[in-house]
Amino acid sequence: MNTEYKNIDEYIASQPDQIGRTLEHLRLVIKKAAPEAEEVISYQMPAFKYYGMLCFFAAFKAHYSLFVSPEILNVFRDKLKSYQLSKSAIRIPIKAAVPDEIVTEIIKHAVTVNLKKEAFRQAKKKKR
Repeated sequence: MNTEYKNIDEYIASQPDQIGRTLEHLRLVIKKAAPEAEEVISYQMPAFKYYGMLCFFAAFKAHYSLFVSPEILNVFRDKLKSYQLSKSAIRIPIKAAVPDEIVTEIIKHAVTVNLKKEAFRQAKKKKR
């Protein structure tokens, strides 16, 4: 089924109850870590932007994933050894609770990285 989601609420509402509750919790953890971030749908997945993309998340048959840039994920690889990782995704078993503490750390780090990149862009603009 190819659904065009308009917002994160629609995406979460389309999920089975248990995963919907888990994704809503993940959403709240992300919002708490980055309260100024904008909620968007990108690539038909829930996402958060703050001076660039912070993260995406999505539900799959056997897991749900939090997607961050490879640069961000690499910083936390040692803390994420109990999860299956790809280049940019943390795959969490569908029945597992959201790892609040590490998600918060990851998102706060992503905010810091994005702010530094934005400061660099602004400084570069001023030199012109």
